[in-house]
Amino acid sequence: MTPAMKPSNESASQAARHVPAAALDSLELLKGQKSVAIQHNGAVYRLQATKLGKLILTK
Repeated sequence: MTPAMKPSNESASQAARHVPAAALDSLELLKGQKSVAIQHNGAVYRLQATKLGKLILTK
């Protein structure tokens, strides 16, 4: 039996995990700033770009 003919045992939630998440460029998020505030589930997080080009996310 070829893989295309093989029956799938995956549930809908397992199949959904294989969908790649949307990718955003950090330059688009930061818009020239060193840091930006992000609200998520009632909490505010801070996304900061370092001098070495890394990102730090803090609550």
